[in-house]
Amino acid sequence: MLGQREPEHYGSAGLDAIDTRLAHLGSTHGHQVESFQSNAEHLLVERVQAASGQGVDFIIVNPAAFTHTSIALRDAFLASGIPFIEVHLSNIHRRETFRHHSYFSDIAVGVIAGLGPQGYELAFQAAVEQLNTDNE
Repeated sequence: MLGQREPEHYGSAGLDAIDTRLAHLGSTHGHQVESFQSNAEHLLVERVQAASGQGVDFIIVNPAAFTHTSIALRDAFLASGIPFIEVHLSNIHRRETFRHHSYFSDIAVGVIAGLGPQGYELAFQAAVEQLNTDNE
């Protein structure tokens, strides 16, 4: 529903546009970018768990409403050992109080909130920089 749902919070860019931009950034930096979206918590958990056996080096995640509710997804990230950056299109700290708590922020490499689709690009740049530093 991205691009249609609550554009005052999430903007008008659709997920396809964000995915296309990240794929382009990946190809220009020599990294393969795979996108995955689901509204089903168990599918997200399974994807994170599978990533650890597939050579995934870094994850950029927008846990959406699961940010505030999913201990299962948090546990999947901890078990995977894959570094990740948490991204939110809106500034969750300027919204309802229940959105201020994240089950992921304390285990994430970093958190980007409130910068709209640009947050994904900044997260990608940070991930590439960390991967390059780790490989030196």
